[in-house]
Amino acid sequence: MTVHVTGLGTYLPDGTMTAADVADRSGIPEDVIREKMGLCGKHVCRPEEDHPSEMCVAAAREALADADVAADTLDMVRYHGSEYKDHVVWNAAAAVAEEIGATGAGATESYALCAGFPVALREAKALLAAEPATERILLVAASREEDLVDYTDDDTSFMFNFGSGATAAVVETDAEDRALARVRESASVTDGSFARDVIVPAGGTARPASHDTVETGAHSLRVPDHESMKERLAEESLPNFTSVATDALERSGYGVEEIDFAAITHMKRSFHEYLCSEFGLTADQHRYLDDYGHVQSCDQVLALDDCRDRLGDGDIVLCLAAGTGYTWAASVLEWTA
Repeated sequence: MTVHVTGLGTYLPDGTMTAADVADRSGIPEDVIREKMGLCGKHVCRPEEDHPSEMCVAAAREALADADVAADTLDMVRYHGSEYKDHVVWNAAAAVAEEIGATGAGATESYALCAGFPVALREAKALLAAEPATERILLVAASREEDLVDYTDDDTSFMFNFGSGATAAVVETDAEDRALARVRESASVTDGSFARDVIVPAGGTARPASHDTVETGAHSLRVPDHESMKERLAEESLPNFTSVATDALERSGYGVEEIDFAAITHMKRSFHEYLCSEFGLTADQHRYLDDYGHVQSCDQVLALDDCRDRLGDGDIVLCLAAGTGYTWAASVLEWTA
């Protein structure tokens, strides 16, 4: 059995913020926003529009059309996006399945925060192998965590690049005739010592919502000990990115030198460039998402969908991500389109 990605879809809300807008709200110079943080602009949602499930539906319809498959032929819909959704304690995957007409499809969710796409690919491939009756899965993700960013909190400035949007991918067994890419192997590693370094302090069981939590801004993303997290993360990020990339490639039968394109989570410009240098990538072998910002687990599909014209038959694509918690993850695709 082989597993293929047969369709990709994206959705971006109409609202935008430029680097100048972020500078105005944060007090950080615009050139720092652009050059250090690597953000020229991003898409953002208006409060009353573009809820995560709605954005997923739009991206899903595009991916299904791209794959030339009908929604009612899906066996499963899997959501791997942000936990900040239309409602709390709520299955967005079920709502998406219902809205697109995926009658009879199972609908479940998986969370790895910003490392979600490689993890979701790995899980989808495993599900397809384990369940012979399951042949077609739709992966959807959305984020509007920009709503949770407090631009006056300097300790969370690395989140000022958060943007909004949604992506979708159709994953099928034995679909060589319509395939965009073959799904190969994956790898991931988690360091739980970072588990409480990025949190929304209120709204969970540890600190239920109240008038006080609202008045004190406890429903925004916070970093309780910024300096400690920064110091520890600086030591761990490069080795863990390198480890999961190398492991996923080796499990797929390739070496780092054989990467033709890398779809990497948006991060500060200098570290992105350093990673690309470590992997020996040239300028046309990666896509820096400075006009999207960081759209959590949507980043890899945004990069792939944007860069289809760069990819040729047999190209080796590395999807590389990291998410707070802290998980680093990679998946390898063999482009076949």
